Amino acid sequence: MRGNLARTRVRISPSRAGGGTIVRSRWQRRGGRHGSRTAHTPGRRGRCPGRRSPGGLARHALLPLRLFLGGTFLYAGLQKLTDPAFPAASGKGSLGELLGQVHDTAALPQLVGLAQHGPVGFAYALAGGQVLVGIGTLLGLLGRLAAFGGALISLSLWLTVSWPASPYYYGNDLAYLLAWTPLVLAGTATFSLDAALANRRERHGTQLYG
Repeated sequence: MRGNLARTRVRISPSRAGGGTIVRSRWQRRGGRHGSRTAHTPGRRGRCPGRRSPGGLARHALLPLRLFLGGTFLYAGLQKLTDPAFPAASGKGSLGELLGQVHDTAALPQLVGLAQHGPVGFAYALAGGQVLVGIGTLLGLLGRLAAFGGALISLSLWLTVSWPASPYYYGNDLAYLLAWTPLVLAGTATFSLDAALANRRERHGTQLYG
């Protein structure tokens, strides 16, 4: 069998399709035909041709918005919980007084009337919801669910408290509602517990099934 494989040449050239390399090997057997074999291997980062991944800064585009919304809702919730006047049925600075002021001008007076049946419980539910939304958004834990909760709170406040604002852009709750929308759609993909847990599941899956 000596000399059966006369010569082997390997040529590596960049792929014009993008992202990878072309490996060609040609061998010649004594008295046989020339053959060739071509294989396409992924590029350094394992990208497929034609697929583009976002740049370093683009991946964190929603991070400032997430920090602002999470911090604002956490602060607003803690402020309500620590204010003894807010969770009360009546009195200056209470939720009961606010509900009475906006009942006739709200887009959904039925929602205001429902809250008026139990203003104390509604006040604690609102404040607690804002705290949970803020913590979930800042930590990136159940990010889409936290953003959906923030959007729901903003929608409720816009249809009740901020609805009489004229022009409409004077009402800040509409702006908060729209600001939550990108996080509802995209979630908290970077610097978050959601991403850490997803990477951990992926690593364990690779070890078990890879």
